[in-house]
Amino acid sequence: MTQNVIHEQREITDKLKEECGVFGMYDLNGADVASTIYYGLFALQHRGQESCGIAVSETTGPKGKVNSFKGMGLVNEVFLPGSLDGLHGDIGVGHVRYSTAGASTRENAQPLVLNYIKGTLGLAHNGNLINAQELRDELVYGGAIFQTTIDSEVIAYHIARERVHTKNVEEAVKRAARKIRGAYSLIIMSPRKLIGARDSYGFKPLCIGKRDQSYILASETCALETVGAQFVRDVLPGEIVTITKDGIKSDTSLCMPKEESARCIFEYIYFARPDSHIDGISVYESRIKAGRFLAMDSPAEADLVVGVPESGNAAALGYSLESGIPYGTAFVKNAYVGRTFIKPKQSSRESSVRVKLNVLKEEVAGKRVIMIDDSIVRGTTSDRIVSMLKEAGAKEVHMRVSSPPFLWPCYFGTDVPAREQLLAYNRTVEQICDIIGADSLAYLKEERLEELVDQKLSICKGCFNGKYPMEPPKEDIRGEYEK
Repeated sequence: MTQNVIHEQREITDKLKEECGVFGMYDLNGADVASTIYYGLFALQHRGQESCGIAVSETTGPKGKVNSFKGMGLVNEVFLPGSLDGLHGDIGVGHVRYSTAGASTRENAQPLVLNYIKGTLGLAHNGNLINAQELRDELVYGGAIFQTTIDSEVIAYHIARERVHTKNVEEAVKRAARKIRGAYSLIIMSPRKLIGARDSYGFKPLCIGKRDQSYILASETCALETVGAQFVRDVLPGEIVTITKDGIKSDTSLCMPKEESARCIFEYIYFARPDSHIDGISVYESRIKAGRFLAMDSPAEADLVVGVPESGNAAALGYSLESGIPYGTAFVKNAYVGRTFIKPKQSSRESSVRVKLNVLKEEVAGKRVIMIDDSIVRGTTSDRIVSMLKEAGAKEVHMRVSSPPFLWPCYFGTDVPAREQLLAYNRTVEQICDIIGADSLAYLKEERLEELVDQKLSICKGCFNGKYPMEPPKEDIRGEYEK
């Protein structure tokens, strides 16, 4: 897929994108892990639809031999029948990607595999570094030659460089972690070890699972359940876990006080699958709460509450439960629309939104409808969805959004664009309501965000209020290397 097509699709969908999902496995009995990683990536497909890959190795085999397979597309597009046949190994790592920094090309697909003096490293990364440019320049001026344009390669190189001077790979990971700034959940495969690391703020999720004599690291618990593994625990912010044939070893020397952590609140609002639990909090329950809070704080007289599929559905149910207004289904989603459908020409009558969604006229005709969506980013689809409801006969459309207005960009792995592209920037709620054509509009109040996670977790709200947990870069270099 060309970069232009991807850019066009982002404009069409007007949905935030997560950078990626990661999944790693070590079978202590020596069985092949590739097929399980494949199904784990299926469960994480919502976290990235541009590319995917798997890299595996045999812990009892020769050091330095890694078999990998990756490509552009969805998991079932890249891995065709027979694709896993050559992927033999009892330790491996997998990845699904959406690009927020670095072009969408096969070269940037992960996992990354490095061959260096100490052996091999296979690395999968979820997140975004804010000092990637500085670290990259340091390596380039030292003679490093980069094969990709992503900050994940910067991390891999720094781990490899530190490994030359350390007694083991986990110590090299720790030293590299002290240098990198930003958001990262990492899974690293060395010849004999599987390592998971999470940044000290805990922006991105990472958890541990176990199935028989296999250990698993994954972005979300839904992936554990998909492959029949039991959830063990979440990796702590700042923690490095090392899995060997002797079990799990933990290093918490980089951990900060819990109140200084900064989980991405959008994992709970939109990114994660509703059947996942992240850091002890149910994603589904968080979305139900968001809907309840909208009903409490921004009520409207209506006959029906509906959600924009899929992420708006649970919040809509919460609104219905709190308000007593019936919950219904107004939209039918085309399940077969992938990431690459062709954008209609401007002269065409086909709407890119209608390709994905159709309205059930019988459900909305003659009714006052409350429509719940998870966010408004650029606003390029909200107006069309409101228009579709009214064309189907809805008397009124009241839009409720289960997040606050986006006013600032994100530098930590979420595709929130520059301020000038955000619909809420320099506009009042009333002005936005007029633009999208709704009868009323209300957002989730910012002070409600902590309640979504039971006030048990410290969260990042930088994209809503501009107060980031760490100093953002002076220049917005996201996508700097895209060609």
